[in-house]
Amino acid sequence: METELLNIFDENRKQIGVASRDEVHKRGCWHETFHCWFVSREKDQVYIYFQYRSNEKKDYPGLLDITAAGHLLSHESVMDGIREVEEELGIHVDFADLVPLGVIDYIAEKENFIDKELAHVFLYYSNHSLEEFSLQPEEVTGIYRIALEDFYELWFGGKELSEAEGFQVGNGVRIPGSITVRKGDFVPHQDYYYKRVLHLMREQIMQWRPFPLHK
Repeated sequence: METELLNIFDENRKQIGVASRDEVHKRGCWHETFHCWFVSREKDQVYIYFQYRSNEKKDYPGLLDITAAGHLLSHESVMDGIREVEEELGIHVDFADLVPLGVIDYIAEKENFIDKELAHVFLYYSNHSLEEFSLQPEEVTGIYRIALEDFYELWFGGKELSEAEGFQVGNGVRIPGSITVRKGDFVPHQDYYYKRVLHLMREQIMQWRPFPLHK
């Protein structure tokens, strides 16, 4: 397998070189990632979409996470990050239809793993039905949506449980349904990251009534 090379940056976001993905996480180097959050509206309810990470994933298997996300390789631009959406979700999205939410510094640490991301975060107003998602099974085995305000209360408001609706794929069979989730069912991104993303989402959503329709 070809070694993935990532651009690395200093604390001031100035590029200082290139390193392998393994080295980046071992040394705790700042590097660029692409995050795309899907949202939709049904009547007066806004939903945020989460991917269900494959149980075969090395990091955070079987947890709910950003709709689509991945590393930007050393030769890629931010626009190239859109490939993650089609690779993981099977949904074609034009970069022009994404709403930029800015670059958010993000840090996660666990044993022998330091993830320091300069995350280029985008919002996508989705008109896709759940049936249109065609998942990359080694990466993603399900998609669930949760009311945005329910997720906020789950993460920051002391709410213990919330309902998520969507589907999982097992043995090649798509299984639709609802699940009850708690905070521990999600990848433990920093509170700062979630709070910033949700705040920026709310700002954008207030400006779009109704959501834009994509061609």
